[in-house]
Amino acid sequence: MGINFAVQSEGRPGLHVAIIMDGNGRWAARRGLPRAAGHRAGIMAARRIVERADEIGIRCLTLYAFSSDNWQRPPSEVERIFWLLRAFLRLETARLRDRGTRLEAIGRRDRIPEAARIAIDLAEAATTAGRGLHLRVAIDYSSRDAITRAACEAVSRCGETFPRPEQLRPSLMRALAGDSGEVDLLIRAGGEHRLSDFLLWECAYAELVFTDRMWPDFGAKDLDRAVEEFGSRERRFGTVPASAAVGGAR
Repeated sequence: MGINFAVQSEGRPGLHVAIIMDGNGRWAARRGLPRAAGHRAGIMAARRIVERADEIGIRCLTLYAFSSDNWQRPPSEVERIFWLLRAFLRLETARLRDRGTRLEAIGRRDRIPEAARIAIDLAEAATTAGRGLHLRVAIDYSSRDAITRAACEAVSRCGETFPRPEQLRPSLMRALAGDSGEVDLLIRAGGEHRLSDFLLWECAYAELVFTDRMWPDFGAKDLDRAVEEFGSRERRFGTVPASAAVGGAR
């Protein structure tokens, strides 16, 4: 492989990388193809990136597959997206299991088609023993909704006593991040520069990398470059730069 992007994290060494897989429709339109062709190409890109993430030791990879806002798209397109999701799970679950990848879906499940929900449940069960890459797929996902639901659940557990902020924050962290932890690196393909209601809590200190490359064209080298850029940045978490600490803060 020749490169090592791993950093020390709890459990498997490596980063938590989150990706907004944007640009499928525009990729198809530029080629005179139906939007469904872009989503199909996007599925193949996801497969490439999952494999590459595992190869370079990424600990957790969270892919934004379908946002809660995406229900506003034409029903035929939504139906095709979930058909492709089922096809991906049917074809890739055994491969994920054999590679030691653990699949987890995040987001609401009460609104997605029953066939897709069953496919997700089966894939999660088949890969639950995986100790390699933790692959999370965000489906019918809204970070604002996730935070609201986590807060309501945490408060309800406290009964009549409203929790203090220092009590509530750890509960929210456990509910939202779980064993995936906070995001180290957020990548957005497709040329847009916004978070689109994705992992807002978990990305509080994430490094952000935006690329004009449409998601269907995104490949292993693009992931490598993004992680290399992450490695070149100094993450200070509110402290002064290392140079300033040595020479005196300014």
